[in-house]
Amino acid sequence: MKSQHITIKDIANELGFSISTVSRALKNHPDINHDTKKRVQELAEHLHYTPNPIALSLKNRSSGIIGVIVPEVVHHFFATVICGIEDVAERNGYSLMLVQSSEQLAKEITAVTNIVSGRVDGVLASVSKQTNSYEHFQKLIDTSIPLVFFDRVADTVDTMHVTVTDFAGAYEATKHLAEQGCRNIVHFYGPQNRTIFQNRLNGYRQALEDAGLPVLPHLIIAADRMDEGKRQTELLVRQGVPFDAIFAVNDFTAAGAMLALKKAKLAIPQDVAVVGFADESITQMLEPNLSSVHQPGFEMGQQAMELLLKQINSDEKLPSEHIVLNTTMMVRESSLRR
Repeated sequence: MKSQHITIKDIANELGFSISTVSRALKNHPDINHDTKKRVQELAEHLHYTPNPIALSLKNRSSGIIGVIVPEVVHHFFATVICGIEDVAERNGYSLMLVQSSEQLAKEITAVTNIVSGRVDGVLASVSKQTNSYEHFQKLIDTSIPLVFFDRVADTVDTMHVTVTDFAGAYEATKHLAEQGCRNIVHFYGPQNRTIFQNRLNGYRQALEDAGLPVLPHLIIAADRMDEGKRQTELLVRQGVPFDAIFAVNDFTAAGAMLALKKAKLAIPQDVAVVGFADESITQMLEPNLSSVHQPGFEMGQQAMELLLKQINSDEKLPSEHIVLNTTMMVRESSLRR
């Protein structure tokens, strides 16, 4: 055979190795053992293998840029995720192209288009609350652009992702309120097209059932922004609905609820205990300090970037890998009655 016709695939077939293993062996990758490297390199030399210069130039056409799509940069949680991404990216010679969707599907689609046209080496994304179709993300997969989701996932897109234990976090928050003697616990929930918000609602329901408390539909209310938390709490007070605790889907909604409670001259936590989710920086600026479910944002960013690097550095499609990080209940003044 002529040397220009010998490919990595030929060597892989001859030795019974994967193409990825042969590629790494030829690059003297530390993950490949000595004997394998020796066999691959000796056969390559025997067959007069030389890399295809055209294929090599295409393979090495790296921009050194990672596209990152977040719903809102202003949130402390997403800011810490970005810091975790940047930590790993910089250590591996990459810089970030950051875009926010502002929780809008149209902006998210535009962000994906702009990032791809910017010739990125991979994409990290957290899906907007509004998103209910995922063709724009599927196009990344179809065109072999590495993609990893973090926090909010497009369930129908087969790729790697990093999430937290949303169900367990919500369960612990609701259980904590029940242990404080609360019996009529409100849950302000987020859009149910997002799995994370489904899991938080389900965790709340399960904790009530396990505590022997009824799941009351009129205490399960859609509200996932500060203004909605304030308005819905004002409405509960005005209508005279009995409630003694609020578990909110996020900290900003909880903060809105606290504003309404104070306006109504209700003491926190004596009259109404309050717990949020995410452990944003706002939690310790509020009076009283807000109890919340902590999410390890920095670690999430690191893990997501590590998964993306695996894809970028692989010569073949890798099986989907899903990492789930633990949440932690942070008990503060807003819920501690005992």
